[in-house]
Amino acid sequence: MSLISVNGKTLQTTHQTVQLVVNELGLSTGRYAVEVNGDLVPKSELGQLRIVDGMTIEVVQAVGGG
Repeated sequence: MSLISVNGKTLQTTHQTVQLVVNELGLSTGRYAVEVNGDLVPKSELGQLRIVDGMTIEVVQAVGGG
């Protein structure tokens, strides 16, 4: 089990990849961007990016409007 931070909240997870964590939290709907430890990560790499203890993940949802 790993202790990580997602959008400022500390969580424990048994998931192995960032994509699985983002999916479980319902943050992968619509247009979104993911930053891991301060670096923007392409969505195509989220499924291969392994969770490590202490990782910081920020997920931002794009909102349309004008």
